[in-house]
Amino acid sequence: MLPLIMPVRSAVRRYALQGLAVFLGLLGSLTVLPGPVLAQQIAVLQGLNKITARVSTIEAPIDQPVRFGTLDITAKRCSKRPPEETPESTAYLEIRERRAGEQSVELFAGWMFASSPAVSSMEHPVYDVWVIDCRNASSSD
Repeated sequence: MLPLIMPVRSAVRRYALQGLAVFLGLLGSLTVLPGPVLAQQIAVLQGLNKITARVSTIEAPIDQPVRFGTLDITAKRCSKRPPEETPESTAYLEIRERRAGEQSVELFAGWMFASSPAVSSMEHPVYDVWVIDCRNASSSD
């Protein structure tokens, strides 16, 4: 029985090490480069309704909830690197689902990265939300 356990353990260890290497590779790609980060006033998001296949652009001012379908999205912070740096926009979002007659449910609270939306994504059967950009209220971009 012992000879059967050893190959299983080594295979599990090998897959665990491969998973750790992939995770560390993703983490390394998100390393913050030295330099200034510009805080912005509006998080520019995109939302996908998977039922209708409609994509919507959502502008979420900091600390003001906006509605997308049954979701309430509040951007707590949004920042981006200056133009001379590697492009990256990051936003700290709180997303809650609010249906009529029911208590609201927190679906997501955390950082989202425009360059890597799959690293930190919201799981929902109907909606996808991701960060596109951060901008100031006076910007016309």
